Amino acid sequence: YNSAIREVRTKFEVLNEELSYKTSRNPIESITSRVKKPFSIAQKLRRMGKPLTVASISESLNDVAGIRVVCSFIDDIYKVAEMLAKQDDITVVAVKDYIRKPKPNGYRSYHMIVEIPVFFSEGKQIMRVEIQLRTVAMDFWASLEHQIKYKKESADRPEIVSELKSCAETIAATDARMLGIRKRIENLEKESEEESAKGQVLSSPVQRYTIE
Repeated sequence: YNSAIREVRTKFEVLNEELSYKTSRNPIESITSRVKKPFSIAQKLRRMGKPLTVASISESLNDVAGIRVVCSFIDDIYKVAEMLAKQDDITVVAVKDYIRKPKPNGYRSYHMIVEIPVFFSEGKQIMRVEIQLRTVAMDFWASLEHQIKYKKESADRPEIVSELKSCAETIAATDARMLGIRKRIENLEKESEEESAKGQVLSSPVQRYTIE
């Protein structure tokens, strides 16, 4: 699973570097990863009624290896996810778009389960990796909500649940506004470049020829 994470992480790093040359900015802010701990794996298998075996882990669990990709803007998430899915050694098993359809508590993120071949000394093994793609704002909300939900004495109170959802909606609106501002700036830069190019054409000297 660590090897599978390295493979997928490298793909995101390459995409980020390529896009930084094309767009003059890095669409990916950060990449973090984790392998689920054995105790957590055992707990999940028991809840699912599955045997505690290595075969059961690979057959039943999709989130043993996890990667979180934090992007600058919402459209970066879909662009990076699409580029990854098109690579010929990646198989997309499942997608859950919690950005367009948030969870009831306000959680937003784009989830992918992918399969990738990992080559070992004795052959190739297909491994599954769970990928979460979020904006900086989505990650901020999810991290705090994760801490709060373990405070059981207060986290289940309706007013706190409502307030968390309201915060998620505010953050989503901010994400949308920031994307709009970026696009306006890009359009202004494009218009300025076009006007500059027209000016250069108009100011270029006209060559005159005489026929003898």
